Amino acid sequence: MHNHLFLLCPTDCLETTINNKFRYQNYFYTSLGNSFVINNKTIESLKNTIRKHNIKEISFVLSNNNDIINDALGTQDFSSIRGLNALYDQIIRQKKHTEILWKNTNNPFSILSYYLNCKIKELQFELGSIINSKLKINGKIYNQIENTFENIHPELICIEKHYLN
Repeated sequence: MHNHLFLLCPTDCLETTINNKFRYQNYFYTSLGNSFVINNKTIESLKNTIRKHNIKEISFVLSNNNDIINDALGTQDFSSIRGLNALYDQIIRQKKHTEILWKNTNNPFSILSYYLNCKIKELQFELGSIINSKLKINGKIYNQIENTFENIHPELICIEKHYLN
């Protein structure tokens, strides 16, 4: 049996959809906009879950119409919620980079891909020794209209803006 840990935003309400699409033994960890703080307590909890349930794959998942991400790109009504300021800053920064790199003023898939790639890198670093060839970490974006989960853009597509002298 393939055990799978999904890191989700609770505003997306994707647990049932995931259980219907992915016929694994599924486990869920939720935080607004997948903005969970990576600290010792969180990492130890994730490591224990991975070991205890023999997790083989971890997927960060956001809906293409995520309320928190849309708010970060729009009116920022939720910005006073503890812990969302850093998320909002990161989303706005990537939106600007996306506009420069792709000449596209509104490419939510690229913005979400960039954000999830950053979360993947953070988690890989923090999990350290528990990461091995048998544990895959990836990102998916749920398309509500098509009822599909799409793999995020590779990290090479989601680059930071750099200045060369």
